[in-house]
Amino acid sequence: MGGWRLVVMGVKKVATIAARSLVRGKPHHAQWMVTGKCNYQCLGCNAWKEQDKKELSTEEIKRGIDILKEAGIVELVLSGGNPLIRDDIGEIIDYATERFVTTVYDNGSMATKKLDLLRKVDFVAISIDSLDEKKHDYIKNVSGAWKNAMETVETLQKEGIKVSVSLTISQINIAEIVEVTNYFTGRGIPIWYCLYSYDTTDDLKQLFHIGKSNEEFIIKDKEAMVKLCDTLMDMKKKNKQILITNKVLKTLKNLYAKEKRDWNCKALQNFLVIDPLGRIAGCHNHTNAGSIFDLPKNWKSEEYNTLREQYKTCTQCTYLCYIFYSLYGTPTKNLALAKEQWKNATLLLKK
Repeated sequence: MGGWRLVVMGVKKVATIAARSLVRGKPHHAQWMVTGKCNYQCLGCNAWKEQDKKELSTEEIKRGIDILKEAGIVELVLSGGNPLIRDDIGEIIDYATERFVTTVYDNGSMATKKLDLLRKVDFVAISIDSLDEKKHDYIKNVSGAWKNAMETVETLQKEGIKVSVSLTISQINIAEIVEVTNYFTGRGIPIWYCLYSYDTTDDLKQLFHIGKSNEEFIIKDKEAMVKLCDTLMDMKKKNKQILITNKVLKTLKNLYAKEKRDWNCKALQNFLVIDPLGRIAGCHNHTNAGSIFDLPKNWKSEEYNTLREQYKTCTQCTYLCYIFYSLYGTPTKNLALAKEQWKNATLLLKK
C-alpha cells in the first residue's frame, strides 16, 4: 500500500510540473539555507566560517513552506551549511516533499545516516567534484570526503533513493568534467552542474556569504570551457541523465567565448533565496528584503519592484543556479523550461 501511495504521489507531481511552470507573475524556484552549520571546510566556500547557530524552528519553517506554496513555488532546494545536520530535518523534508519538487543537498557525509528520512525526496544531490580521491578531499578540505561521497551515492542508489550528483565546474577540475559525467550517468545517476563563482562584495549587510575568491578555482582556460559546453550539448543528444539545458550551455559558451552576459538577473522574480533566519533576498549577494513571513504582502510592492530593477543590472556573480532561473520567465521560455523539466521529472518515477 505504501509503495503504491508513493507512485501516485510521484505521478501527481510529474503532472503538475509543466502546468505550474506556466503561471505568470509568480516565482518558480526557492533555495532555503535551513542552517548555517556545516561539517566540512570547502576551500571555495565561506559558510563553514560563519557557522551561525541561529535558525528558525521546525514550526516556523513549516509556516514558511506554506507561504512559498501559496506564492507559486514549484521547486524547493534545502541546503545550508549541511541541512542534514538539523535534528528536525526529517519533519521538514516530509512537509516540503508534499508540496514541491524537493532537492536536498549533502556533501556525502550524512545521507547514509538518514536514509529513511530521504525516501520521499525527489532528488538527493551529493557533491562530488572529482574521481580523483586526493583532489576531491583537497577541494572539500576533509580527509575521507571522497570515499564517503562515493559510498553514499552507491548506497542511496541501492536503496532506491533518487540520488544525483552535483558537480562544480572550476579550473581545478575542468579537464575531467566529461569523465565524471560519463562515470555517473553511465551508472544511471543523473548529474547537474554548479559553476565556481564567488561573492564579489564585502557588504556586511548582504544576506549571507557562500563563496570567496580562490585563484585555483577561477576558470582561466576559457577555450576549455567553451569546448566543454559544446561537448555537453553533444552528449545531451543521447544522454538524458545530464540535467542542464542547452540554453544554459549556450549562455555559458557566450560568457567565456565573448565575455558577453546574455541574461539579466531575474532575482526576486523567477527565484529567491532564504537564509537560516527566514530572511529573503532575490540573490544572497544583496541586502535582505524582509522576512519569509512578509512575502505575501511584499511580493507586489513598490519596494520589491525597485529591487527587481536593481537586480536586472547587477553583474556581480556567475552562480549557475541564478543564471538558469534568470533565463526562464516569459511564457514562451517557461514552456521550454516545462518541456525540459518534464523530461527530468520522469526520472522521479524511476528507481
